Amino acid sequence: MVRVEAIPIDKIRRPLFRQNDQAKVSALITSIQDIGQQEPIDVLEVEGEYYGFSGCHRYEACSRLGQETILCRIRRAPRAVLQRHLA
Repeated sequence: MVRVEAIPIDKIRRPLFRQNDQAKVSALITSIQDIGQQEPIDVLEVEGEYYGFSGCHRYEACSRLGQETILCRIRRAPRAVLQRHLA
């Protein structure tokens, strides 16, 4: 089951480094300031912890805007699924 809700940004772990396109981040910052975050990022909820593997540009844009929360599409998963994402 998938649910959508706002989660505190500081509660989302981003275990994989990704180099973001700064022009895209800047465009998203402008868009989020003008109309808000339109598309949630995808996170896995594993044993009460949140892990983000997509939405890197939206995550950085919201972080740079100083937002406390970010809209997330949350999928609950066992630790085995998390380990496959990290492999």
